[in-house]
Order: sequence, then structure tokens, then C-alpha cells
Amino acid sequence: MAGYVFIGNSSKPTEEQLNSREMVRPGNVSRPCIQTALEMGYEVYLGTNRNRPEELECDLPVKLYDSHTYRSITAFKDNLTAYKNLKKVIKEGNVEVIHCNTPVGGMVGRLCGKMNGVKKVIYTAHGFHFYKGAPLFNRTVLKWAEMFMAHWTDAILTMNEEDFQSAKKFRLRKSGKVYYVPGVGINTEEFFSVRIDKQAKRDELGLFMDDIVCISMGDLIPRKNYETSIKAIALCNNPKVHYLICGRGPELDNLKKLAKELGVENQIHFLGFRTDIKELSKVADIFLFTTLQEGMPRSMMEAMASGLPCIASKIRGNVDLLEEGIGGYLVPAKDENAVADRLERLVENLDLREEMRKANLERIKGFDIRVVKKRMEEIYKEVLNK
Repeated sequence: MAGYVFIGNSSKPTEEQLNSREMVRPGNVSRPCIQTALEMGYEVYLGTNRNRPEELECDLPVKLYDSHTYRSITAFKDNLTAYKNLKKVIKEGNVEVIHCNTPVGGMVGRLCGKMNGVKKVIYTAHGFHFYKGAPLFNRTVLKWAEMFMAHWTDAILTMNEEDFQSAKKFRLRKSGKVYYVPGVGINTEEFFSVRIDKQAKRDELGLFMDDIVCISMGDLIPRKNYETSIKAIALCNNPKVHYLICGRGPELDNLKKLAKELGVENQIHFLGFRTDIKELSKVADIFLFTTLQEGMPRSMMEAMASGLPCIASKIRGNVDLLEEGIGGYLVPAKDENAVADRLERLVENLDLREEMRKANLERIKGFDIRVVKKRMEEIYKEVLNK
């Protein structure tokens, strides 16, 4: 039986994460691809960043191995280990297909595929680092690296129009081709079916029913640009407008300080890591997303599936999801005045929020995980000639 490898990367795990014995449950990034490969008759090897992966259970019939791929191109020792581990799987598993993802997984997977004669190498770009407005290093060195590795790639899968057009200029291996896939997929039914006691949930958060609640979720890092959203809340000068920020990260103290300086510390709620995002989204009124860089943002997909009108930065990924003036507004990422203006429009107009809610619930159906799985089946059959 021919082998197939799915490999990505993650943040370097803590000691506890590294030694966790919990069942491995592939997420939306890998699940449609793995399921398709299994249905096509491949023996699937899934890379995971945990110790003794051969002892772990998975909710899909795959073989686990230590991919040792972390989010650092310059972690040379780790990346060498990743290469050696993948090379061993290729030789022992009769691997004919590698599907690699993300910068480090993509680098290790394509280099190993090239050096070890793997028949087909597929690469998913979740967001090229040489996007419009990126630093010069990204637009030169990182772009050249992607162009070079494209020569070792049979198919490049992109998730937004900007990346799709960029990748089409690359020269792939033999008759290689670039494809568009509508994100990693979201199980819309999980969001459509959520039912909550809105009054009780708002009580839990210390909010009133007539408050207008905005929400964001994601790591508290500079790239997410929460500062602009906080400044916009302050510009609205409306104590009934509240902002829930769900996530952890190094920017927490800076953001708290900013909120206090602007006099909105009682309106900005830092909720930390949450396991009830679906429920929180159901009690919110508006999704704020002034991020500086995305590929195809899952958080906005979840917000749309929750029926939230969106105010989002006009960047790659966001523009692929949101229809301007239909499901929300697209604004310059660092323009707090524009964000405040659109926010005030939505705060003052319940009917408009309802129209945008319905529009987003319909729009997000095109990004459902079933749509993604069907698209993966089409691509795999074409690329793998099965």
C-alpha cells in the first residue's frame, strides 16, 4: 500500500503538551485532506509534535509520527530532526505523496520530498509572508524562497485571491498547477445550532441587554492590531458600547494601559483564553477585526457563522470573506476614525445589523468544511491521477 504524509507545524510545545497522552483529533486544516487520502486507499502518516506518538490514539485510522516541526525557520537543530524523522517515514512507509503546510512544514516536506524521490508533493499556503504591505525582507528573501521551492512542488493550494494570483506566477514541477480552496473549512452547523440564554450569559459577563457588544478573538500580539479597535471604541464616546477580547498574549499589559489612558477601561473586557467562543459570539452584536495580516481568518469565519456583522481591515483573506456593505464593512487596518464611523452606523441601526447578520449566515455556507472536502477530493483526483 502506498503511503501518504500530512505535515504542518505548530508553536514549540510546553513540557506538558509534549508529553500529553490525549487522543489526537485532527482539525479542519488536516481532516478533509486525510479523509480524502484514506478514501483513495493510501496508508496515512500524520505528523504530530508530541513525544512517543506511536503510543497515541487518533480518531482517524492513521499512523502518527514525530514531525518535530515548529514555527521557526532558524531552529536549525529542530528542523534537521524534522527532516530525518520524515525521511525515515518516507523510506519505511513507501510514501508516494507528501501534503505539507505552513512555512516550516512546507520547507521540510518539500526538501525531503525532493531529496528522497517522492512522486507527488502538495503544498498548502495558508498565507504567503510576502503579502501586500509586507516588510522588504518578506517581499524579497521569503518570496524568492517560495519561488525556489515551487520547483519541487506538484500542486500549490491557496486560500485567498491575492495568494492565488501570486502563486500562478511560480514555476512548479513538471505539469504542476495552482489551485484555490475556500479556506480550511468551518463546520457551519456547529455555529448555526447554538442556542443560549442571552440574558444569563450577559449577566455572567456583567453586561446589560441594551449594551452593544463587540467581540474579537485571537492571540494578543502586534499583528492582530487590537489597538485600533480600542481607539475606535473610545472615539464612539458611548458607554453602552462594550468590547470583548478573547485571547492571551504578550500585548495584554499594553492594551490594558491603552484602554485606561483612553478612559474606556470599563468598556474593554479582556477575557483571556475561552472555550465558549460560540456562546460568546451569540451574545455579541458586532465582530471587530482590525488585524494587519491574515491568510483566510478562521475567527472571522466563525463570527460570520454566528451571524455577526463584521467591521474588518481591508486586507487579504478578509476581502475574500466579507462583502463590503452587505455583511459588514472593510476599512484601512489602522484607521480608527473609519472603524468608529462604521461602528456608530451599526450601533444606531438594528435593522442594518439584522440584514448583515442574514447576509453573513448565507455567505459563510460557501466556506463550509463539506465544500472544502469536496474541493480537496477534486484536486487530489487530478493531482494524484486516481
